Amino acid sequence: MDYKDEQRNEIEALESIYCGELEILATEPFYTFAIAIKTEEYEPETVNGLGCRLEFTYTSKYPDEPLVISISEQENLEDGDDEKLKAHLAEQMSENLGMVMVFTLVSAAQEWLNVQWDRIKLRREETAAKKQKEEEEAERKRFEGTRVTVESFLSWKEKFDEEMGYTKRRELADREGKKLTGRELFMTDKTLDQSDLKFLDDGDAVKVDESLFQNLDDLDLDDDEDDPDYDPNISDDSA
Repeated sequence: MDYKDEQRNEIEALESIYCGELEILATEPFYTFAIAIKTEEYEPETVNGLGCRLEFTYTSKYPDEPLVISISEQENLEDGDDEKLKAHLAEQMSENLGMVMVFTLVSAAQEWLNVQWDRIKLRREETAAKKQKEEEEAERKRFEGTRVTVESFLSWKEKFDEEMGYTKRRELADREGKKLTGRELFMTDKTLDQSDLKFLDDGDAVKVDESLFQNLDDLDLDDDEDDPDYDPNISDDSA
């Protein structure tokens, strides 16, 4: 087999297929050429899409032996992706030995890049969704506040009483053998005053029917009638 002739024929075919995209870097001792590939959503100088430049160099017995492949100008590829892609292309070369294969290798690299980009997009979407969920959960908890339990309420009540001085006054009264009356508690603990005011504010006002008292003047309400020894037949003059 005339390897040189086989290689020149493939170069001509590649120039026709990748019109304007195939870059010849050297012709001696063997052809070295490059083809840039990218995903459909690739945008230069952004994080969108993936891209790279594949460089091929023929060997003396290609296509009966593999080419030399290098990857440069990587765009948005993650660490180690270039080695993974080269390993993938090595498998393709071993499966196609004996046939010209550059078009097959470029197509395989393009497909690998598309699959990798789909994985990256999915991971980004999952990360964004998780972040949004965490933000919504934090916002919900901020408005919900701390759930009150019996233990948490008693703990809060104890601290509240300490701050208002109620506990100290009660302990002092107990040591002195004196129990605070309701009036004393009211006079010393302003919170009771405020709580009573709130109770009055929250409750319904007491309404008095004034008509019940309009005819009180017609009633005979002498205090003597309340006396069990009172005799209406005996006047005060006879006494």
